[in-house]
Amino acid sequence: MRTVSGGEVAGILVAVFWAILVSFLAVALARLAQTLKATTRLVADVTDQAVPLLAEASQAVRSAQTQIDRVDAIASDVQEVTSNASALSTTVASTFGGPLVKVAAFGYGVRRALGGRKEDAPGKASRRTVIVGRSVPAARRGNRGKRNNREK
Repeated sequence: MRTVSGGEVAGILVAVFWAILVSFLAVALARLAQTLKATTRLVADVTDQAVPLLAEASQAVRSAQTQIDRVDAIASDVQEVTSNASALSTTVASTFGGPLVKVAAFGYGVRRALGGRKEDAPGKASRRTVIVGRSVPAARRGNRGKRNNREK
């Protein structure tokens, strides 16, 4: 039998250690390769789905821009119609407003003048109006006080 020296034992231990180390590295590299394949497949799938989505998003943005342009045109037309209506209203008011007010005032004056001369016609009952913040005349207050005293 041959005796094994300490250097040979150390060489065997180093060889076993290197074999274990290479095995662990081979397993780690295999797993890393699987992970890279899965990542490549995932990126390819995302790219395949993202391109049509980007095309649809671009189409939607173009459609929205078209609609915004239409709404802008409508808004400018509405603004023009509004300014035309305002100008027409001002023109009608200045053209007919003054004469109509004068005719109405004249008619009112004629009615008052004719109404005051008719003494045989019974007069209308006077309307009472309440004005907030205005006090009642003293003559009317006295009558109210007498009524309240009679009721008691």
